Amino acid sequence: MKNTQTILPTDTWVVANWDEFIQTSENPAFAKAKAYYYSGKMLIETMGTGYDHSCDNTIMILAVNLYCMVKGIPVNGLTGCSFRKSGLWECQPDVAYYIGDRAKSIPRGTKIVDLNQYSPPDLAIEVSDSTLSDDLGNKRLLYEEVSVTEYWVVDVKSAIVRAFAVSNSGSRRLSESLIFPGLKISLLETALSRSWSENQTQVGTWLMQEFQGI
Repeated sequence: MKNTQTILPTDTWVVANWDEFIQTSENPAFAKAKAYYYSGKMLIETMGTGYDHSCDNTIMILAVNLYCMVKGIPVNGLTGCSFRKSGLWECQPDVAYYIGDRAKSIPRGTKIVDLNQYSPPDLAIEVSDSTLSDDLGNKRLLYEEVSVTEYWVVDVKSAIVRAFAVSNSGSRRLSESLIFPGLKISLLETALSRSWSENQTQVGTWLMQEFQGI
């Protein structure tokens, strides 16, 4: 590909071929950015994550990990990991999980998870502060193509979790997780709401009590 100094827009989907995406995503200027590729377009997210986004991201990790500990579910969570199917897709969810027999399916030392070699994660989570419409739009379509089992979108501003079951390149809304049986999505929303006035130790203690009663 001909080398160019053209700087493509960030934080919006831009028409690009795969080579242009790789060149852009590997630019040192975007070392801290999140990179996505889907349907001949790329998205380089350079916007930093603020306090609210970071807190909600932590609450979701806390909730999932505590639930799996209480229920004895093998799990391995990945924060900000890139998943790639060369020439077709790349995604970098805020959090992703491999569950059960696949919990340790990705070996240490893996830089980018090659979806031609490994299975996609069971769960992908996007925490949305300023990206809600995109997380429910193009990214949802992307994760349908990637074939994660569930996709969760956390709305930071309203403490709402929209959970979707993904199958046959489509998705449907869930009120209770399928991969974590018995876990109602409303419980996650309550945890997020409580975190606005309580510290994470208090929220975690409450979650443990709730999970032990399920």
